Amino acid sequence: MLLPLTQVLVAAALLLTVVAGAYALLDRLIGNVVLGLAALVELGVLVQLVRGLVGIPSLEGTEPKATFTAYLVTLPFVLAITVWSAIKDKTRWAMGSIAVGAFAVAVMTLRLQQIWDLHA
Repeated sequence: MLLPLTQVLVAAALLLTVVAGAYALLDRLIGNVVLGLAALVELGVLVQLVRGLVGIPSLEGTEPKATFTAYLVTLPFVLAITVWSAIKDKTRWAMGSIAVGAFAVAVMTLRLQQIWDLHA
């Protein structure tokens, strides 16, 4: 995994969490700022996916490989599904779900980096 990319990705996901949370508090619908941040985070997640898939053979042990692969493969879907559902749902809760999804991406990305650092 690329530590600088992980740090940028976590920072962007946390920024998206704050912005989406503010939108939810202000009862605003999804806008260009949220979509742009979500696209940026999703792009970073896809880069991590490719890098992680290439690096899976260098992990030691089968359990870390399975956990790492599960996090890695599911991570791109988390934010994509929450943003898609927020576009369909026109309530305050839609922005809340994006905030939760972005926070989940940040936590899962940190966990990927932790597994990588311990077993690579």
